[in-house]
Amino acid sequence: MAGLAVKVDQIARLRESRKSQFPDPVAAVIMAELAGVDGIAVHLRQDRRHIQDRDVRMLRNVIQTRLILEMASTSEMVGVALDIKPELITLVPEKREEFTAEGGLDLIAQVDDITETVETLQNSGISVGLLIDPDPEQLKMAHRTNATIVEIHTGTYTESKTAQKRHQAFLKIVDAIKLAHKLKFSVKLGRGLCYKTIKAFKGLGEIDEFSIGHSIISRALLTGMEKAVKEMITLINGL
Repeated sequence: MAGLAVKVDQIARLRESRKSQFPDPVAAVIMAELAGVDGIAVHLRQDRRHIQDRDVRMLRNVIQTRLILEMASTSEMVGVALDIKPELITLVPEKREEFTAEGGLDLIAQVDDITETVETLQNSGISVGLLIDPDPEQLKMAHRTNATIVEIHTGTYTESKTAQKRHQAFLKIVDAIKLAHKLKFSVKLGRGLCYKTIKAFKGLGEIDEFSIGHSIISRALLTGMEKAVKEMITLINGL
C-alpha cells in the first residue's frame, strides 16, 4: 500500500507573503502527522523564498515520521543537508522564475554532478531520491547515479488540457513506474496531484508513495489539515 508525504511549502509561502509569523508550517506538520501521514516534505530553495532554514531545523526536532528535504544539487545545500540530517533528500531542479519544479532533473546533462552529490549524501547515511520526468532515458541515467528512489514528475499529466494529451501523459507515467520498479527503485509520484487525479493510479502496486502539497493545503484552508489529510489517505488506501 502506497504512503503519503505531505509538502507544506504553501504554508510558508502564505506566511512569507506578509513577512509574518503565521501561519506556522510546524503547526501544520503536527496536525498532518496526527492525521496519519508517512512523511513531511519541504523545499529549501536557494533564495529562501518560502521555507526558511529555521523552519527546517524546527521540523527536524518536531517530525515523528520522516523529514524529506527537497533541494538543488549545490555545495551550499549539501552542507545544509549534512547538518540537518533528514531521512530523505530529493534532488530537484530549481529556477528563479518558477513557483515549483516544472520538470525533472536533466540527468543526461548533469549526471556527473548529481552522482557526486548522491554519493556524498548516501555516505553520510541519508537516502537520496531524484525528481525526474517520466522518460526512460532519464530513468536509466538515474540508475547510474546509484540513487535508491525516484519521484516521477506528474505535472504533464495533471496539467493536460485535453483528454487525449492527459491519456498520453498518463501512459508515459505508467511505463516509467514499471521501468523504475524493474530497476529496483523505490517509486514516488508527485507534482500537481489532487483528490481527483490520484484516482487514475488505482491498481499500480509499484508505487511506494505519493508526494502531495498544494491540493491538500488548499483543502485544509476550508476543512482543516487533519480532515484534508485523512481524505487523501482514504483515497490512496482505496487505490
